[in-house]
Amino acid sequence: MKLLKSFQTRFLYHPFLTGFLAALAAGLVLTLCLFVPAFPELRYDISDGISLLDIVQYLTLLVLMFLAMSGFLVYPLILTVSEILFFLWIPARPDFQKRSRSVDITAVVLAVPYSLLYLSLLKNVVFAADWPVTLYNLSRHTPLYTDALPTLLVIAAAAALGYITVNFIPLSKMPPLLMTVGLAAMYLGTLESILFGIQVFDLQTFELLDCLLLLLPLNCILITARTVFVKVREWKRFSPAFVPLKIGHVPVLNRLNSFLQNADRWPFAAFLLMWPLLGIFIGILLLFGQAPDSVIKAWTETSGWNLSRRVSPQNLTYDEHYLCTVAAGGHEQVVKPLRLGVRHGHEVIVNRQLCIANAFEQILEERLPRFHRLVRNFYDTFGFPIARLIKSRCIADMIYFLMKPLEWFFVLVLYLTDPRPESRIALQYTGKTLKDFSAG
Repeated sequence: MKLLKSFQTRFLYHPFLTGFLAALAAGLVLTLCLFVPAFPELRYDISDGISLLDIVQYLTLLVLMFLAMSGFLVYPLILTVSEILFFLWIPARPDFQKRSRSVDITAVVLAVPYSLLYLSLLKNVVFAADWPVTLYNLSRHTPLYTDALPTLLVIAAAAALGYITVNFIPLSKMPPLLMTVGLAAMYLGTLESILFGIQVFDLQTFELLDCLLLLLPLNCILITARTVFVKVREWKRFSPAFVPLKIGHVPVLNRLNSFLQNADRWPFAAFLLMWPLLGIFIGILLLFGQAPDSVIKAWTETSGWNLSRRVSPQNLTYDEHYLCTVAAGGHEQVVKPLRLGVRHGHEVIVNRQLCIANAFEQILEERLPRFHRLVRNFYDTFGFPIARLIKSRCIADMIYFLMKPLEWFFVLVLYLTDPRPESRIALQYTGKTLKDFSAG
């Protein structure tokens, strides 16, 4: 019991430092547990042939794994555990509320980019792609309707301002009505985070790591609930020494201010005030072009998520033939896609450059089969890695222009060796050849 009280006191006095050191320690242990079994050669004696370069490589990999484990896996969990401990301990010791602010801010500020990064890297989410956009392979549409993002950002900013108002302004200088407005703004931000968690957490494809997506709403709930408990208790403890401030010369607001002198009314009053506050935000955003129902469309005008109400076009498939990637991934006015074709049993987007390259390969295969095998082997060796690097339209455009001299050379060869070069080019990726037509 004494050990628990000692840890509780030290944690509450230095919560940020304690959590940071705990994340480093846990990250190191987890890294060693995962790293050592994965590389059995580390258990060999140096005399068995481990060079200095091998040791440097292993140590570099160990450091990178440690940073990834500590920073992106363990630390978010440590922050959430800290918020749970704050929720359990601080309401009984409200004087430590100020010491939790650094952890609160870190937990929420990091949770947002971490969640987006997780969805982007592990769930293949393309945040710029709304539901009508045709995607490729395993890519997924954004869970947040892009046209409604200003509404979501304003609500998040209001929640942050509400937290700052409630936690950084002394109660002696704050009217209860302002306190209630700040709590109402925090309610809105918490509700938004809960909707985000509901939207992206899929039980049907559940994986243990997906629980990281629930840390943002969980932390927001803990922070908001603890703040309400602490401020209500703090007001009850010190309110006899406070003199209520008048809000201008508005009788209604002053009567409301007097009504809120009873802190037990704050949680429910903030819940009631949350809705007109949301209405004010919607009205202001309406002047800037946001739809009045943007707060709903943000979740429903999406495809493939829990709150989605749209059905997006079926994803197209392109393989890692890097000219296929260029034809599908570049800007239309640059790569000039012509039509859909068929390659290896699935649809691909075809442009003239791709058709010419494939027609040239056919000529090589027919006239110089041995040389074709060498070229094919070289292309398979270097083309696939290049395709994986084409992550943007601009890179695809650049590859398209770099291939232009080869494209002209291929055309020259086709016109010198084939009696009907354009027919051969036109039939690429159609599943047909010139023999099919001549047989008819």
